[in-house]
Amino acid sequence: MAFLIVLAALCFLMFVAYRGYSVILFAPVAALGAVLLTDPSLVAPMFTGLFMDKMVGFLKLYFPVFLLGAVFGKVIELSGFSKSIVTATIRLFGASRAMLSIVAVCALLTYGGVSLFVVVFAVYPFAAELFRQSHIPKRLIPGTIALGAFTFTMDALPGTPQIQNIIPTTFFGTDTWAAPVLGTLGGVFILAIGLLYLDWRRRAALKAGEGYGDTLVNEPTPFAGGHLAHPAIAILPLVLVGVANKLLTGWIPRFYGDSHSFDPAVIGSAAPVVQEVSKVAAIWAVQGALLLGIATVLAFAWKPVMTGFAEGSKSAIGGALLAAMNTASEYGFGAVIAALPGFLVVANALSAIPNPLVNEAVTVTALAGITGSASGGMSIALAAMAETFIANANAAGIPMEVLHRIAAMASGGMDTLPHNGAVITLLAVTGLTHRQAYKDIFAITLIKTAAVFVVIATFYATGLV
Repeated sequence: MAFLIVLAALCFLMFVAYRGYSVILFAPVAALGAVLLTDPSLVAPMFTGLFMDKMVGFLKLYFPVFLLGAVFGKVIELSGFSKSIVTATIRLFGASRAMLSIVAVCALLTYGGVSLFVVVFAVYPFAAELFRQSHIPKRLIPGTIALGAFTFTMDALPGTPQIQNIIPTTFFGTDTWAAPVLGTLGGVFILAIGLLYLDWRRRAALKAGEGYGDTLVNEPTPFAGGHLAHPAIAILPLVLVGVANKLLTGWIPRFYGDSHSFDPAVIGSAAPVVQEVSKVAAIWAVQGALLLGIATVLAFAWKPVMTGFAEGSKSAIGGALLAAMNTASEYGFGAVIAALPGFLVVANALSAIPNPLVNEAVTVTALAGITGSASGGMSIALAAMAETFIANANAAGIPMEVLHRIAAMASGGMDTLPHNGAVITLLAVTGLTHRQAYKDIFAITLIKTAAVFVVIATFYATGLV
């Protein structure tokens, strides 16, 4: 019964998300409904002490990233930089390779350490302009961005600085370059099959005479200026964001040390505020990089940006608020579900899978799917079962590097179900619904999940690491 309650809550939330209802409203309804059926006395304590605590904690850390990411995307749009890069891309590669271009930009940003959510805001203006000029349906933009940002550069390619590739290091004593051959093979598989799928969808739409689309919402503001910036200048802010993020990630801990404290009171006395720098250095680095990117756009395109900034910034802030609240609400839902007895039933059932690597892959991707979070599901799975995974791997002669890569890649598999925060953010930013665009995101999800088992089979067949 406990398992059925968890399953019902998950199915309910996926259903309402797919039908277009607000996750901000229905995530707590689904979570607290499950609590009500499990132990009615815990509804209020769970809501205040767990759901709201996790939701507010997420906003405290990440809302500035959402806000700055949205503003950065808006000034890129208003400056005409997006149109300049798109025009150069079409001239260089041709309209038929629009999808490859967007995947490449997303991949470069995520592999450079830029947050997945920031990539969505930053790349959307480019994607919308490029797809419009190439007569590709707008509904294919989310699947294209998902392939570039949510898959191979998130957790498959060795060395990626995304959190999904960092979490396993603390459990297995590895580094982010673990299993470089297997990770690269998995990344190539995802990229190749994903591009083939997206191109098949593009050609099918072209054959049916479907263009970019009409009566669409949240469309980027058309560039009103008469002269487009040179493509090298237009792409400079994106490059600076990636480079600055990388540099600041190293500089900030060296400047502040492990922790930093200050006295918050001028009058009277108050306990000093102590900030553990290691927990926020990566977030500060992204914020600093985005501020530099925004300043660079303003330096090169002050006049066109300021012409529409008053209204444009309002829509950007509204989008950031919606995206952050959606994701934070999902975060709270996952925390509540993970605290229910039914979740333990799922974890115990998954532990019975005999093969060590398949056991790890299925456990991590299943818990990521249930919680709607790659990092959350993997953290829960490894915290509960890492010792078992390690013991089974040692008995079978499997290196820890392989455990690392399988866990990382599996976390980015079924996490992108309809209730996933990144998926909801992606759809909100692009102004599309689950009905319009989720089919392609789910296809990419299936490809990503299949890649994990391709990597497992490759390891057993060749012994490559």
